[in-house]
Amino acid sequence: MLFADSMSLLWLSYYGLSLVVFVAVYFAFAFLPRLPRLLLTWCVGGAMWAPAPFRLPLVEEGEFYTGWAPSAMVAAVGFLESNGGALRNGLLCLLLGMAIGGVVGVALWWRGRDKVDEPAAKEKAASDPEETRRREPVVG
Repeated sequence: MLFADSMSLLWLSYYGLSLVVFVAVYFAFAFLPRLPRLLLTWCVGGAMWAPAPFRLPLVEEGEFYTGWAPSAMVAAVGFLESNGGALRNGLLCLLLGMAIGGVVGVALWWRGRDKVDEPAAKEKAASDPEETRRREPVVG
């Protein structure tokens, strides 16, 4: 259940804001053709939505706090703290999320490719001679 100061509320708000960023990225790449736009948008989405495990030392000796966070944040904190293990785990999860996002983008392009290549209007063969006969314009 969602309560104030809960971890589930934090994740829910993070994913809600990331959806806004995802749509903004899609519209920002509007100048690109469909394949690169979907590929880049879903790579960014995969980078935002990929979680990674982390472990932080507490004040008490030998105790740690473990949890999950967005992989970009885990990698950034690992870099700033010169923690090679956290940096490696964060970057691996980040690259895996981007790869999965890229595959989803290409799959969406592949799925919609047939619909785009179809001709816009199919020509009908005139079978009824009444349809082909010229009609005079009528006023009033």
